[in-house]
Amino acid sequence: MPNVPRFHLAMPVDDLDAARAFYGGTLGLEQGRSSDTWIDWNLHGHQFVTHLAPKTERVSNPVDGHDVPVPHFGLVLTVDAFQELAGKLRAADTKFVIEPYVRFKGEPGEQWTMFLLDPAGNALEFKAFADDAQVFAV
Repeated sequence: MPNVPRFHLAMPVDDLDAARAFYGGTLGLEQGRSSDTWIDWNLHGHQFVTHLAPKTERVSNPVDGHDVPVPHFGLVLTVDAFQELAGKLRAADTKFVIEPYVRFKGEPGEQWTMFLLDPAGNALEFKAFADDAQVFAV
């Protein structure tokens, strides 16, 4: 893999077996190193780590008529990869916080988006832009 900037993100979980089933099974992420208190995951070339930790309070902010969970993290995918993941999540009977839909339709930054929670209640957002130039559009 080329030496390009990648992010490292650590998220709290309260059950590593549930995290392993969700991130490894449902999302299909490759598992890396682990111990009895954490697991490394390959999140499209980025290092994502689930650590055993107590649950934290969640809040939300209104965006485009939906209550967006804060904090959250996720990935910007291609539209095809987004639709494939949405289908996989639906097939797994995933309960969405915000169902897959087009946000900011016809406006700058138009994007497909969906929100869901992992088994520990961490919010994840996956999104896709038909035009990558719209990622930072104002």
